[in-house]
Amino acid sequence: MDPLVAAIDQGTSSTRFLVFNAKTAALLSQHQVEVQQRFPKEGWVEEDPVEIIQSVYECMERTCEKLRLLGVDIAHIKAVGVTNQRETTLVWDKETGEPLSNAIVWLDLRTQSTVERLIQKAPGQDKNHLRHKTGLPISTYFSAVKLRWLLDNVEEVQQAVQSQRALFGTVDSWIIWCLTGGRRGGVHCTDVSNASRTMLFNIHSLAWDPELCRYFDVPMEILPEVRSSSEVYGLVKSGSLAGVPVSGCLGDQSAALVGQMCFDKGLAKNTYGTGCFLLRNTGAAPVMSDHGLLTTVAYQMGRAEPACYALEGSVAIAGAVVRWLRDNMGIIRTSAEIGGLPVRRHARSRGSLVPARLSVPSETLAAAAGSSCGCYFVPAFSGLYAPYWEPSARGIICGLTQFTNRSHLAFAALEAVCFQTKEILDAMNQDSGVPLTQLQVDGGMTSNRLLMQLQADILGMPVVRPTMSETTALGAAMAAGAAEGVGVWSLSPGLLPHITSEKYQPQIHGAESEFRFARWKEAVQRSMGWESGEPGGGGSGKKTNGTGVAPPTGADP
Repeated sequence: MDPLVAAIDQGTSSTRFLVFNAKTAALLSQHQVEVQQRFPKEGWVEEDPVEIIQSVYECMERTCEKLRLLGVDIAHIKAVGVTNQRETTLVWDKETGEPLSNAIVWLDLRTQSTVERLIQKAPGQDKNHLRHKTGLPISTYFSAVKLRWLLDNVEEVQQAVQSQRALFGTVDSWIIWCLTGGRRGGVHCTDVSNASRTMLFNIHSLAWDPELCRYFDVPMEILPEVRSSSEVYGLVKSGSLAGVPVSGCLGDQSAALVGQMCFDKGLAKNTYGTGCFLLRNTGAAPVMSDHGLLTTVAYQMGRAEPACYALEGSVAIAGAVVRWLRDNMGIIRTSAEIGGLPVRRHARSRGSLVPARLSVPSETLAAAAGSSCGCYFVPAFSGLYAPYWEPSARGIICGLTQFTNRSHLAFAALEAVCFQTKEILDAMNQDSGVPLTQLQVDGGMTSNRLLMQLQADILGMPVVRPTMSETTALGAAMAAGAAEGVGVWSLSPGLLPHITSEKYQPQIHGAESEFRFARWKEAVQRSMGWESGEPGGGGSGKKTNGTGVAPPTGADP
């Protein structure tokens, strides 16, 4: 049998374990477990690190069981790769192996007042003061300010740092440390793509930067070792895959770039998940944006290989608007509503492997309206990310009349995802000087045919969706299988697997698209300036039996 490579895909809303054929990229089996998000205060988003790692182990074991039932010998699994939600911040005790707080998720806004003070003290009050080293603006989005909050507000974290027991990491570091032994010799590392999202990492030297660490007052001894995205970090120590090397690590958006085979300079992909992320490969040199995009490390495929960089447009709320419409507003009542009315297009529909709450607002509901009827939705629940980087913004719905109904709101939510994508695509075209002629897409939301047709219409260009939608996990598997010492997956251009795709062509006049986009941009301007300071007041991210947070222990720094 051909060698197999597995991937752990730990996202904001679920964990999955997938097994691929290393020669054909065919997906053999997978298992998925939803991960609970906690919202203890306004603007706060947390997850339990214990639940995260337990979901990883459960997915691994259940997938192995499924393979055995298929008659597949799991001894053919030669490597495991890890891909993860980026920026989400954890601190744990290396002696007990226990997390010292809930993980602060990338969407969390509790550090807004910290960010405002950092910007105020920067020369010229410039939020891009550190961009020459990090490629990033000062924002609640990135890990450094979340870690600073934990250091200042959670007593257990303070004590562990003082007694040299604390380890910091993003989700990839936590997973790899646990898989490779935990408190019994677990490997504390991260890769360049995840490190580049912390604001503590110099994207030119590819190392933790002492000046940045002093700026955020972060002790460097708690940071993980930075490794390439494709090398053997350690071996799985327990379970059905004990002894299998963990040899690939990529932040989820970098993994999707790899899984979409965007290895050449100028190639780009857009992932529609909890948020929406457009990445364009800029090659071996970082390109700084003049239009609100991020400069990030895309990947480094081996210790001796050069790093590859990307421009990124990040949108905080895409699929997350579905959870809000369903769980908060009841506009989507059941998962059965998420179905398939045929829409005018040239491709056939395919099912989604993601849970219902991650799927898009009901195609049936939105298609019933056929338009938003002048209603525009700006889902700025966590402020606005690219290209504005405006934390004061909040979500608004404009243009409501007595005629507006829930179908119009569902349609407006779909349009909002598409409009946000157009904004970051326009910014990327301005930065690169070479406009994209089509958009490669992936992620759970792309199973919605109406969304994909709307996206093509609003962009005025073809949208190309791979028929094998698990490109994020595929990218992590490719990195793991290609690692030195594993060598079962070739990344040579002529040997890359062929992934079939379907294409959506624009079907409306450009003038109509531009009119709707201009109206939406007016709504964006009205969303700004609603909030300042820390939402929800001070408090602690301390974990209490995995169910929430403890009472406040201090104020925001």
